[in-house]
Amino acid sequence: MRIRYKKLWILLIQKDISPVQLRTDLNIASGTMTKLRKNEEVALSVLLRICNYLDCNIGDICDAVKEEN
Repeated sequence: MRIRYKKLWILLIQKDISPVQLRTDLNIASGTMTKLRKNEEVALSVLLRICNYLDCNIGDICDAVKEEN
């Protein structure tokens, strides 16, 4: 299984929040933002902070997708 953050980027667009604003407001490290952009795993605590900021559930910002071999 892999994580995908496509829903996060869509939600940011819908709420008119830039990734830079998200990073600044939540004090997210640039390396973590890179991981989000590359659909890599990030700490659950970061995801929960994002959910709190966007007033949403974790399923609203990411999906677990099965890898096909």
